Amino acid sequence: MIGTWAEIQRQQQRQQEAQQRAWAQHQRTEERRQRAAERAAARAQREQQAAYRQRREADARQRTEELDQRVERLRSLLVEGCAAPIFSTAALLRPEQVEPFAPGQLATPIRMPDPAAYQPQSGGWGFGTSRQAHEQARLRYEQDWRQAQAAEAHRQSQLEAYRQQYQRWAEQQLAEIRQHNAGVEELAVALRNKDQQAVVEFFTAALYASQGWPEGFPRQVSASYDPAQRQLVLDWELPAYAVVPDVSAVRYMPGADRDKETQRPATERRELYREVLAQSVLLALHDLFSADRFEVLCSVALNGFVNDTDPATGRPVQICLATVMTTREGFDRLDLTQVCAPDCLVEGLRGELSQRPDRRRAVRPARRPEDAGRTVVSHGGEEDPDLFAMDPIEFEELVAELFRSMGMQAVTTQRSNDGGVDVDALDPDPIRGGKIVVQVKRYRNTVPPSAVRDLYGTVQDAGANKGILITTSRFGPGAHTFANGKPLTLIAGDELVGLLGRGGLRGRLGGTAPDSRPGRSTAVDGDGGRLAASPEHAASSRATAETDSAGEDELDQTSVLGMTWRGSVVVDVCALSCRGNRVVSEEEFVFYNNRRNPGGSVRMMPGTGTDRAAIWVRFDRLPAEADRLVLVAAVDPETDPEADLAGFTHASIRLSDPSGTEAEALEVSDGRPGEKALVLGAFRRRSNGDWQFVPGGKGYPGGLLALVEEYGIEVR
Repeated sequence: MIGTWAEIQRQQQRQQEAQQRAWAQHQRTEERRQRAAERAAARAQREQQAAYRQRREADARQRTEELDQRVERLRSLLVEGCAAPIFSTAALLRPEQVEPFAPGQLATPIRMPDPAAYQPQSGGWGFGTSRQAHEQARLRYEQDWRQAQAAEAHRQSQLEAYRQQYQRWAEQQLAEIRQHNAGVEELAVALRNKDQQAVVEFFTAALYASQGWPEGFPRQVSASYDPAQRQLVLDWELPAYAVVPDVSAVRYMPGADRDKETQRPATERRELYREVLAQSVLLALHDLFSADRFEVLCSVALNGFVNDTDPATGRPVQICLATVMTTREGFDRLDLTQVCAPDCLVEGLRGELSQRPDRRRAVRPARRPEDAGRTVVSHGGEEDPDLFAMDPIEFEELVAELFRSMGMQAVTTQRSNDGGVDVDALDPDPIRGGKIVVQVKRYRNTVPPSAVRDLYGTVQDAGANKGILITTSRFGPGAHTFANGKPLTLIAGDELVGLLGRGGLRGRLGGTAPDSRPGRSTAVDGDGGRLAASPEHAASSRATAETDSAGEDELDQTSVLGMTWRGSVVVDVCALSCRGNRVVSEEEFVFYNNRRNPGGSVRMMPGTGTDRAAIWVRFDRLPAEADRLVLVAAVDPETDPEADLAGFTHASIRLSDPSGTEAEALEVSDGRPGEKALVLGAFRRRSNGDWQFVPGGKGYPGGLLALVEEYGIEVR
């Protein structure tokens, strides 16, 4: 018994030892697994940090390369400009040809039914059933044949009507082309006869339409012609000092996790600016003398000026920074591809160039256009007619002429019983064209959404393909949201002025003349029908103007909300000044079509550095009734209407001042599949007047439309 008991004790001890060994082995395995996971996490973190650093360094190198390219384009301005096509009357001629007749699917005849397809299946001994089946097949065939015949007759009728419509359009197009070419021939005859008006019109157009100037350069010109001396005298706008970038290089500093900008030396920037001014003057002279195929110019007197503000009066003033008077013979001796532009202008042509153009130190013009002749023609200046003061009938006719300049047929409607239509337009494009109804409203205040809803009803009643609402003011977010996804186009006042400039027409809004030069702020897209503004240029021009106009004190108190996220989805960032969950007013909804609120306390700005978007906020100037500023991200409905926010990840908001000094990083929610709009968060006013950020996260499958409706903006 004692031996049995001892054996039992030994077995129990061995089991306990085995369990302890197994537990120890398990512990060692778990420790090894944990250490491996920690090493993998550390390695992944190092790799992520290395990838982040490489990305930031690549962004810094790209910005540096872009700065170098901008400077190189400025240095080669004269050489590249001289290689551009030369303006001539022959280039103004339009070929006498129109698009061929393309009926599309109407050209395909309707397929007639095949009798063989209507034969009943044979089989069995039921002779009566077979005769009945044959009779039913015959009836089906005859019915389908009659329907096909009717469809074919309808197709031929539509084809003939469309052919007649095309023939009328083609004849009108040819008539307009021949009328245009006849006008060009008349201009050539007038130039040979040295007609004063024709000479001034032609050479100002040669400068205004030259392809040798970089995008963004000003093209304001005023000129007159002295027929006795055969001299053209003109004032030509030069680029401002900001054309030369103040930053020479960008380097990423991993320790501080920010980009460091190396400022361009003041002397280098000033000398480069003088070189750009001299090249601009020489290039303008080159364009003028090269375009003179009729030898009407013996000499040119050119004054280069920049627009500025007189600090004593606060009114706009033109400051002359360069002036030159040269003959054709003297200018033809120059090799512009080899000269040093400042030396050539000052020493070679005996002109004058400001020694300190950065400080607006002026020179005295040699001769002004108003001193040379009675006819002074201007492009791009304040001489354009004021659209607000224009007669309503003339304004509607101007809009109709704008559509005719785009190759469409357009007529103004009668003053009464027009059904809400001011201009009837017809785009003759056989595929993308059709009937367009146009309403024009000379407003000074924001156009209400009700006007857009009325236009949509008019489009449906008239059976039109598209409706266009043109105003001299602007549209609120409710109007833009209602128009989204519908055959409606909204054209605000500044876009209208740009389109008039592209069409060779003139117009300005009140006392200021918005930039209406071709290629600057507006565009007509490839289908010839959509009228829109270029968002990239509009954003940058507004940013420059608003930043330049802001005082140092205002900038010091401005908070910059820089938005970053990962993913390829195109997202628009918006802001709403709210009281509770209701927006204070429609104008306080800041988004891509309303880039600032009325007080300027919330402004959309281009993102800089790693920021993909930015909103500048003066919290102390938000509307008094607003107790929160809500930030929203929404899928761009035009770029990719089928996308959702599943690709909106690793989002954050960088709170900083305008100099880039970061104060706080705010984490926000990522997007989710199926959602098209997302509340990123809100700054809420506390009882002591401070603003505290509260993260959001609510998504909206219905997109921005559903979100703004919930915040009280009317879109239906």
